[in-house]
Amino acid sequence: QVQLVESGGGLVQAGGSLRLACAASGTIFNAMGWYRQAPGKQRDLVATITRGGSTNYADSVKGRFTISRDNAKNTVYLQMNSLKPEDTAVYYCWGRRMYDSWGRGTQVTVSS
Repeated sequence: QVQLVESGGGLVQAGGSLRLACAASGTIFNAMGWYRQAPGKQRDLVATITRGGSTNYADSVKGRFTISRDNAKNTVYLQMNSLKPEDTAVYYCWGRRMYDSWGRGTQVTVSS
């Protein structure tokens, strides 16, 4: 059974940092990453990373967020620094092998 389990969300003040983790099981994903969805908005890409380490970021998080991956642990991380209130959203872990898989999401709330 393929599973993606997120952890690390929470409440933080603007300018603070959080680190999200997503542990995968049941398969080895070719690409993994993070999407986010704010209330009333669509789900948007935050960052992705391939098994080889190639990364892609949304313009809104470049320079503030860093995605990394531990292939031995089948885990992807998202280090979020200089957080802003507009980063508030549910963050979903994503993985792709033959098809897309999603985690249940973790809430990130940034207070001003």
